[in-house]
Amino acid sequence: MRKRPFPDELMFLKNRKAVQKTTDALLTDKVVVITGATSGVGFEAAKRLAQGGAHLVLVARNKEKAERVKAELVGLHRVRVDLVIADFALLSDVRVAATEILSRFPHIDVLINCAGMHSTTRILTKEGFETVFCVNHLASFLFTELLIHRIIESAPSRILQINSEGHRFNGLDLSDLDWHRRRYKGLKGYGASKTAQLLTVWELDDQLRGTGVTINAMHPGDVLTNIGSNNGPLYRFFFKHFTSHFLKDPLISGEAIYYLSAAPELSQTSGRFFHLTIDEKPAKHALDRAMGKRVYAESRRLVGLSKE
Repeated sequence: MRKRPFPDELMFLKNRKAVQKTTDALLTDKVVVITGATSGVGFEAAKRLAQGGAHLVLVARNKEKAERVKAELVGLHRVRVDLVIADFALLSDVRVAATEILSRFPHIDVLINCAGMHSTTRILTKEGFETVFCVNHLASFLFTELLIHRIIESAPSRILQINSEGHRFNGLDLSDLDWHRRRYKGLKGYGASKTAQLLTVWELDDQLRGTGVTINAMHPGDVLTNIGSNNGPLYRFFFKHFTSHFLKDPLISGEAIYYLSAAPELSQTSGRFFHLTIDEKPAKHALDRAMGKRVYAESRRLVGLSKE
């Protein structure tokens, strides 16, 4: 009997088991700015990037952890590693970090936005934003926008947004981004942030056409990380004794991020969503270009760029 093809909405189930692509291309002395690199997916990516010879600029919240990661990477691979300290739950920190990077580094070859979080409860940042939406979307959006001219000047260059299949949970409501009216649900809040990020990727891709800069998004695989460790004891218990047993080693994420950052065959590929290294169609709501234009404009307003 002839097998029916997977519907687009379920291709992620097939792609998670697919043989992933790799590259032997080097990034020797290429300046790679990466956020969220002190643990999990970001840490594995940083290790693989260092192995490939990249000059790493690690943007991290915890200076002590960042120093340990720097020492490990330099010790293993003898590459240059610089640190920029910033908390992506504060847009003011994001602006300071971007200003520091622009003053210190005249060239940016790759930007990887990897910082992210998940929360089962609604928490507002000191600046009044729902924290998951701020860290996962607004901070990476602002960071990218502030660095974009330097990245264009450095072309050919790449931007990679570490997204998630969690975008399929959606939850995005432009009239209630901070969940004042709705009851907060962790998966919906996470889905809202990742949907917003994807929608702005398509807008940025349009703007970057002809500049030599590519921008793509990727799901880093169903891997074991510390995301969600900020949640309560019930969540942590369930994660430790049940969910974690179904997750893979984040090494596969680091290899996939390296492939998307370095593979020569992707030098012209832009505006795509990858499941690890497999090109995949996102959920329908994350492809709504009319909504994307609204999200892009609102994101600029929220981060204070609409008047700049």
